[in-house]
Amino acid sequence: MTGILAFFPGGAPGFPELIIFGTIALMLFGKRLPEVARSLGKGIVEFKKGVRGIEDEVSTSTYNSSASTASTPRPAASEEVAEVTAPKFEPPRFNQEDSEQEDA
Repeated sequence: MTGILAFFPGGAPGFPELIIFGTIALMLFGKRLPEVARSLGKGIVEFKKGVRGIEDEVSTSTYNSSASTASTPRPAASEEVAEVTAPKFEPPRFNQEDSEQEDA
């Protein structure tokens, strides 16, 4: 993109450059120029519809998420909380008699 702009002294195409581009486009496309412009216009309209749809989805999801958190009451904590305890660890019992029987 910057390579194209390097050919223009002001950095962007001015009126004379646009006339040259228009003449070249007229020579290339000729009678099909209205069709090309029409299809380009339809493409721009479809693009804008897509962007508008995405913006609508974002705004509705943002509105719904903020509205649902504000209007939905938070559940109350239960009064009775059961105390959770883990079973106590008891190491395995090791008898001298058991180890003597395994050695034999």
